[in-house]
Amino acid sequence: MYEKILNFTMKYPRLIIVIFIVITLFFALQLPNAKIDTAIKNQIPKDMPSRLNMNKIKSIFGGTEIVIIGLKSDNVLKKETLVRIKELSNKLDNIPQVKEVNSLFNSYNIQGSNNEIIIEDIINTIPNTFQEEKRLREKIKNNRQIYNNLISKNFKLTSIILVLKDEFDDKVLLNNINKIIKEIPGEEEVFLIGLPIIRAKITDNIRKDIKRFLPLGLIIVLIFLYLCFKQLRGVLLPLIVVIMSIIVALGSISLFKWKIQLITVILPVILLAIANDYAIHIITKYQEEIRFNTSISPRELSKKVIKKIGKPIMATGITTIIGLLSLLAHIIVPAQQLAILSSIGVTFALLASLIFIPAILSLLPKVEVNSTKINFIEKVLFYLSDIVTIKSKSFLIISSIIIVVISYGMVYLVVDTNPINYFGENTKVVQANRLVSKYFGGSTNILIVAKGDIKDPIIMKKIGVLEKKLEDHKDIERVSAISDPIRKLNKILHNDIDKFSRIPNSKNAISQYLMLYSMLTDFEQFVDFNYKYSLISARINTNSTNEIRQVIDFINGYIDQSEDSPFIIVGGYAHLLTELVDSVVYGQINSLFLSLIIVMVIVIIVFRSFIAGIFAIISLVVAVVSLFGLMGYLNIELNIITSLLSSIMIGVGVDYTIHFLWRYKEERSYQSINKAIKKTLQTTGKAIIFNAFSVIIGFMVLITSNFLPVKSFGFLIVISITSCLLSTLIILPVLCVIFNPKFLNPKK
Repeated sequence: MYEKILNFTMKYPRLIIVIFIVITLFFALQLPNAKIDTAIKNQIPKDMPSRLNMNKIKSIFGGTEIVIIGLKSDNVLKKETLVRIKELSNKLDNIPQVKEVNSLFNSYNIQGSNNEIIIEDIINTIPNTFQEEKRLREKIKNNRQIYNNLISKNFKLTSIILVLKDEFDDKVLLNNINKIIKEIPGEEEVFLIGLPIIRAKITDNIRKDIKRFLPLGLIIVLIFLYLCFKQLRGVLLPLIVVIMSIIVALGSISLFKWKIQLITVILPVILLAIANDYAIHIITKYQEEIRFNTSISPRELSKKVIKKIGKPIMATGITTIIGLLSLLAHIIVPAQQLAILSSIGVTFALLASLIFIPAILSLLPKVEVNSTKINFIEKVLFYLSDIVTIKSKSFLIISSIIIVVISYGMVYLVVDTNPINYFGENTKVVQANRLVSKYFGGSTNILIVAKGDIKDPIIMKKIGVLEKKLEDHKDIERVSAISDPIRKLNKILHNDIDKFSRIPNSKNAISQYLMLYSMLTDFEQFVDFNYKYSLISARINTNSTNEIRQVIDFINGYIDQSEDSPFIIVGGYAHLLTELVDSVVYGQINSLFLSLIIVMVIVIIVFRSFIAGIFAIISLVVAVVSLFGLMGYLNIELNIITSLLSSIMIGVGVDYTIHFLWRYKEERSYQSINKAIKKTLQTTGKAIIFNAFSVIIGFMVLITSNFLPVKSFGFLIVISITSCLLSTLIILPVLCVIFNPKFLNPKK
């Protein structure tokens, strides 16, 4: 079959070139239709408990997302600052995406006098004198709903909290907020935080990264290819394949009706690094064959090259695709999409390298290559081939010790998926989040839903008990529940006597308090209209998903131990983050083992030997444990992005193993072990180094990303591919020398 395709390519090269160009143009027309999606909930399957719980809460209580607008000053109660807060609150309330605004100017104070309730605004008039400001300060200190919630204890920070509607565009919302802030200037420092702000920032950074990665990556790869081949065709042909494969992969996004997500940012870079691998091997072999076949035509030369290395290239291409497709075992949806998109790109690159490039080479005149000059890489490989054949056992012992030491770092590996950790310490998003966590108890909420007759004293008391339990937890700063105002109203209507700061035993009393409270404020955030559901919100003061998990485990443990518990749902954004951690861990394990097993099976089939599969796995396992060990030592977290590393590394790294073993087997068919090792390292070894450097240089572009996980991914892929390279060029030859496997020996 492949022979027929090759003959057809050589017979109709121009037709082949036109077909590939037309396919590329078709996918290029799809690029403008691609849109960006940064919603965390869309990164996990629709049937996962955290997402189902979030949808249930949303259906009962409406939108639960908030944006916190903070104002920082030496004194937020001074007249100029309060005037600005009032104007901002009024204008922000008119934003279409905003359901409710909470600030100092729509907060109230409830007091009791002679069994009567007195309700007054916290700020009736803006204070003009020091005494008026002092009275306001004392009033705020005595109000639990405001003090250390809307205003910090040192009165240097205050917040305007926007409760948002169900559906809105993050970017439009952010633009509307920023527009109003600019319209009402002041001396106060203003900061924004909240999930919509983080999403909008991620979207903006994704666009910046895509615009930066492609041109920078193409320039770097272009320079690298020129240094490798010193020929225009050696530069342009792999580069054309890379560009075409990127267009095909990105164009597929809108065809599948998917959207660009954070993980998708690395798609062009994956192809930038991998898609030229096959072309590099073809050009290297083409230059090698020119030296010994000066008389044959370009068409015959192209055909000869593909006949010699077409099979190993096809095998390595398939293993790379399998490695990438193993990401389908990931629970995270964008990882699954990346698996398909990158596999499409690599498949196109593989076909273009085996069909499109030979078609072009068959039409180009041959260019002689200088065969006398030995470059630096050839010298290194020459000396390396001598060392590994002479000192093979010493190399194996030293390598084993180094691997054991590095692999120990895996015990320090940490998993974290909080998107706030995507940004650097000095970014505005992180600084704002730090201020909110320090003064207001954080911006991440855990939501608990109680079901039953909310007017029933038994149910209300259970809500109150859980509220107190949450308040006592070290990682929870602020708890909001309907039980708190019920206790307060009960106390006020009993002459403000402290012992009545409790839930009344009468259902009738609770009903009256609920009716009274509904007149004071819009309390749909606590109770539904039918009084069948109540919502408890706990604000967490940590960004660590491991600590958030401990809080959720504490809540679930309490609920499980409680008799006739009314609490049916534990959810919210915090719950989503912890399930994302589980998804990352399980996805990493599943994709890692799946890719190793499938790659091993393919190598066994290619070489018709079980031992060949073991040899391939050894070099890959060395690279994997080195990767995770270094991540532990360097305190680099396993997150949504870095969890993709092992599958990509295995898909790429096995290429080097197959190319080495294939060439070694050829050389071993007519010469000794040592000579075969030397010849393989000095020929195919050169192409493997070019290949590895191409991948490394391509992925190094990620270090310029606006996201910390993507930067870490760029750094780690350099480490992992270097590990694969060293395993192939050092450990694999050493194993061949020491064990002399039968599947590589000449047939008798």
